[in-house]
Parts: sequence; structure tokens; C-alpha cells
Amino acid sequence: MTAGKRGTAPTALAEAAEQVARVAGEHAAASERTRTLHPAVVDAIRGAGFARHFVPTGYGGTGGGVLDLTRALVTVGERCAAASWSASIVAGLSRMAGFLPEAGRARVWQDGPDALVVGSLAPVGRAVPTGDGWQLSGTWPSISVVDHCDWALFRAVVGGDPKHTRVFAVPRADFLVKDTWTTIGMCGTGSNTVVVDEVLVPEELTFPADDLLNGRPDADQPYHRIPLQGVNGLLFAAPALGAARGAYAHWSGYAGEKIRSLPAKPGGSGPSRTHYATTLARCAGELDTVELLLERVARTAEQAGGPGPLEVARNSRDCALASELLVTAVNRMFSNAGTSGQSTTSPLQRFWRDVNSAVTHVGLQFEPAALGYAALAAGQ
Repeated sequence: MTAGKRGTAPTALAEAAEQVARVAGEHAAASERTRTLHPAVVDAIRGAGFARHFVPTGYGGTGGGVLDLTRALVTVGERCAAASWSASIVAGLSRMAGFLPEAGRARVWQDGPDALVVGSLAPVGRAVPTGDGWQLSGTWPSISVVDHCDWALFRAVVGGDPKHTRVFAVPRADFLVKDTWTTIGMCGTGSNTVVVDEVLVPEELTFPADDLLNGRPDADQPYHRIPLQGVNGLLFAAPALGAARGAYAHWSGYAGEKIRSLPAKPGGSGPSRTHYATTLARCAGELDTVELLLERVARTAEQAGGPGPLEVARNSRDCALASELLVTAVNRMFSNAGTSGQSTTSPLQRFWRDVNSAVTHVGLQFEPAALGYAALAAGQ
């Protein structure tokens, strides 16, 4: 880890995350090879409580906090970014499932709060009202952890009007998974494509997407009052921070050898001790800066009363900015690792690929986040 993990009393999730990280690290190569998480990693994520973290306590859930989850995701990401991303998905999508009507929540968690919920908010499906609910069809790409899920949430346009969308919960037995995940980064997330073909979804298993996008001010659970942009980027940036820390833990050993053995000033054909020292300090500082940004995002999201519009926009901005800092730091480490860092047996190249892949997520793009923030900040 970097110099920046600040000491706090460990929570149950934080302690469990250490075990998930160990298991995920042991199976990282296998998960990459098969392009889906090893079953032992899935079991560890479920057993640690990630799936139940945001499940309402009335259904056996933890009703946990955003900051606690963020720190746990970083811990797992230090050993395996794909496992951390997957843990984030099942935690975040369970939070979203909490927007369902009471009868729908009872169905999703009828067998307990550890049901694995995945999904996509891309409004690429279509839903037609029927007498008993809705007929849902569509194809959603890049659904992480779908091979291991129990339920999935999908966003779809209703009535043919793109401005009107709903979120639908569909059990695993009612959709087809196509094996399409062949990326060079985040391989183990198994983010395959889902096809739903005219599935009847009862009214109890759907809710207006605006409830999720804007938050419900009168919700019983505080994390259901948070607009999506106030927390969404954090769930993708935290695994990337963990992966960047994993890269640093490996690369700093290489850099340390150079710092101890090379002259302070350039005297040959290669970099000097000073070059590696300044590179190490700069990368460590950038990772510490990202930690501070993401912890502020988490604290802002879970503050009493929920974040205001400007704070929501700032959270989105900070997650996108953090992502830029992470990819800059990881690329700098990789370019200063020599040929050994490029070996397929080196964890550095996996962390490098994973960070560069993770930060391409639509929820971490700086330009739209900057526009949203500037529109509000300029009026202050």
C-alpha cells in the first residue's frame, strides 16, 4: 500500500475484506484465464457481506455506510481489481434493488440478504405495459458478475419515449447470457452480454428510474436519498484505487532497488537514483490525493440529509478527476518498470491493464462531470 492508508478502527466489512483480498489474489490468474471470477472468490465476496451491505435491515441486510464500503473495496482491489469491481457491483446493485416496492424486495431477498444482484442502467431495453405488469425485451452488454448472479436489474424505455424509463428486476432463470467478454483489462469480471426476450415482469419488480437517478428524499434508508451521481462514480473509482495501490506495492520494490544502487546524478545511459526517487514520491502522492478525494466523496454521500445538488456534482467531478490521477500514476510506474514489469507473470502489468480499463467507464469521464459541476458552481 502507499503511505496514505490512515489508521481507523477496523469494521466487520473491513476485516472480512482482508480475507476476500487474500482469496482473490490467489485466484487472480485463474479468473483472468477463464474471464470470470473463480467460484471461491464469489463465495468470499458473498460471505464477507458485500451483497448485503446496502440491503435494508428489515430484510436481513447490514444497512451499511458508503465510507466503510469504499475502504473495503480498496483493500480487495490491492490484490485483484476484478474481484473488487465485482464486490462493488453486487453492493451497488443491491442498493438499487432497495428502490423496488416492498413486495418486490421481499421476492429478491426471499432466500436471504446475500442474493447477488447485478445489472445495467443503460436505457437500451424496451418495455410495454400489459395487464399484469410489463413485457421487457432488450440486449444489455457488459454486465459484470452475471455468471454468478441471482437477479439482474435492467433499465428500459417505456411507451417509446426516451425520457420515460423504468428499472426492472429479472431473476436469473428468465434471461440469456452470451459470452462476449474478451477485453484485455478487468478480465475476471466476466462482464458478458444479457438478452431478455419478451419477459413478463410484474409491477412489484419495477420502479421509475427517476427514483434512482434523483434519490427519494423521504426514503427510510439514508443511502436511498442519495442521487445516483452522488455515489455512482465512487463504486468504480475505489476498485481502481485499490489496483493502483497494488501496482505501487509491486513497483516500489523495483524502484527501491534502483534508488539504493544507482548514483544520485545521471552518469551512464540510464536514469539516476533521483529519477526513481522523484517518480516514487510523485506516484505515492497522487495515490494519497485520490484517497483523500474519494473519502470526501464517501463522507459527503452519507452526510445527514444527503448531499445537495452542488455536492452531488462535486462528487461526480472528484471521482472523474481521481480516475485521471490514477491512470497517470499507474502509467508512470509501468513506463519506469523496465522489461520485467511487462512480463506476463508480473502482477504490475495486470494492475496496469485493469486501471486503464476501469477508468474508461462512462461514470468516470471528466468532461460530462465537469460540465455538470460548472453549471452549478458558476452560479454560486
